[in-house]
Amino acid sequence: MKIKQIINYLLVALLAIQLVSCDNKETLESPFNGTPTERLNAKEKELNDLLMSSELGWKAVYFTDNTQLGGFTHLFKFKDGKVDMASDFDNDTSIQSSEYDIILGSTVSLVFTTKNRIHLLSDSNSFPVASLRGKGYLGDFQFLYYGQENGEIIFRTSRSFKEVRFVKAKATDWTDLAQSRLMIPNVVGASTRPLFRLLEINDGTKISQFDFAFTSTSRFATSNSIETGSSVTNNIGIAYTPTGIIVSPPVKVGTQELSVFTFDAATGSFNAIGTGAVKATIRYSNQPLVLTDDYKILLPGTSQKAYAYIAANLATAPSNSLLCNSLLNAANAALPSTQKINRIQFTFNDPLNGSYIAYTFTGGKASIFHFVTVTEDPINKTLKLADDGWSAAPPAYITAIDKELLDPKGLYVKREKFTIAFSNTIYTFTSASSNFRLTTYAFQ
Repeated sequence: MKIKQIINYLLVALLAIQLVSCDNKETLESPFNGTPTERLNAKEKELNDLLMSSELGWKAVYFTDNTQLGGFTHLFKFKDGKVDMASDFDNDTSIQSSEYDIILGSTVSLVFTTKNRIHLLSDSNSFPVASLRGKGYLGDFQFLYYGQENGEIIFRTSRSFKEVRFVKAKATDWTDLAQSRLMIPNVVGASTRPLFRLLEINDGTKISQFDFAFTSTSRFATSNSIETGSSVTNNIGIAYTPTGIIVSPPVKVGTQELSVFTFDAATGSFNAIGTGAVKATIRYSNQPLVLTDDYKILLPGTSQKAYAYIAANLATAPSNSLLCNSLLNAANAALPSTQKINRIQFTFNDPLNGSYIAYTFTGGKASIFHFVTVTEDPINKTLKLADDGWSAAPPAYITAIDKELLDPKGLYVKREKFTIAFSNTIYTFTSASSNFRLTTYAFQ
């Protein structure tokens, strides 16, 4: 064999050895262990073992959409495809059994395959407010597994990709669900306390105040700065606990974020304490945070105006107070079954009849008019209505409502920023000495 041929064979052999060496090196240094299917199967086993590893199960506070809804606490105990579950969605906090599965797709998912408490959040026929009609509570029952961190299981929801964390449950968590629901009236606001509430934050150098309005059906609070020119908001979803509430997103105070508020039964306040002097408080106020001049357009000498509470559209308005709703319900209960209050209308500066409050009814019952004189309290910025005669003797259920509207200390009148069902501007009329507030449409 010629020397040139021998050299060529040696070169080919050397190249082959190098290729085998590189292939072995790449195999050894590969970041993947096993095939994709093998890795998914390993993840499936990992998740299933995790779910069954907690003797007392797992707890998740599930905020489906904290831009418009609050949080719902769920408890789970997993065992071989079966799950015991309870939640604080409603007063039924009992444990219910169903099935779950771990499925393989692009990732590993936990799926609650048969109906249980978690499905209440995904039922499109059950919705907390009109804007969510056909959407329900925006919940999910399939959760994508994203690993674990500090003993917590990390999931993301399949539909909205929101993070949900399962933490190991304690024995008290299962009994706390019913206790948590007892916190709801404290968040709604007691009828024995002032009507007005605020969120106050203290960063150690400055105190800032925000109005506070809570809607119990959606577990959501709107909170806007009262400072002129400020657009800062702290609109938050709320989840109940036996000792207070958890809010999401957290309230930012300086560089700190506060999410756990503790209820103070003595004052009715909810307090979140940070480090240093940082603090956030949801508390009551004896008067509106900002006194407006919205009432002045109703004074004598101005043009005719009308505002009406219309039961068909405003009976469920969240801006009606508990006292208002209770008086309306009592009035309707006192009427025959075919008759209900369908409208309470304020008319101001009618050229023929002056100013009056009209109570109208369904079922053919005649309307009742209460004529009033109108003055103001310019210091406290209230509109004061005084008796000027009735069109007919009023029954007791009407005088109970009318007494609040003719509060000697007057009414706070406010042009609201929200609308309900229609584009009409909303005005609220609020007693200056009780927690009565009535919601009305403006008709001009």
